[in-house]
Amino acid sequence: MYEWWHWIVLGLCLCIAEMAIPSFFIIWFGIGALGVGLILLIVPDLTLAKQLLLWAIFSSILVGIWFRYLKPRTITSVGTSAANVIGEIGVLVSDLSPNSRGQVRFQKPVLGSDVWECYADESIKAGERVRIVNVEGSFIKVEKTK
Repeated sequence: MYEWWHWIVLGLCLCIAEMAIPSFFIIWFGIGALGVGLILLIVPDLTLAKQLLLWAIFSSILVGIWFRYLKPRTITSVGTSAANVIGEIGVLVSDLSPNSRGQVRFQKPVLGSDVWECYADESIKAGERVRIVNVEGSFIKVEKTK
């Protein structure tokens, strides 16, 4: 029969393991184990099967809350698809012509970088504001904002 402190130690070990393996998934099992430890402080005569069932229920609820409500709020522009950045506006760092590439700087990172190699169908001077028209591999196509 496991005591309350066994579950607390298991929960703390799983939470510490989350720091070593940053998957942001193990922590929910650790918090679930901490919950079982706290329940055992109140109701000390639970069988092992009931303890494991409580742990599974707590962990499942926490994982469900994570995926349903918390995880969508943590998505940033890094790793998003190229379609989501079309229309972003930046400032041209170097002159750009149809025959040469330039660089554009964004106020916030776009697809993980704040400076991108770019090209355009027209000549644009450094310092002009440009808008992303397309993302093609490691280059972006821009146009002068109107």
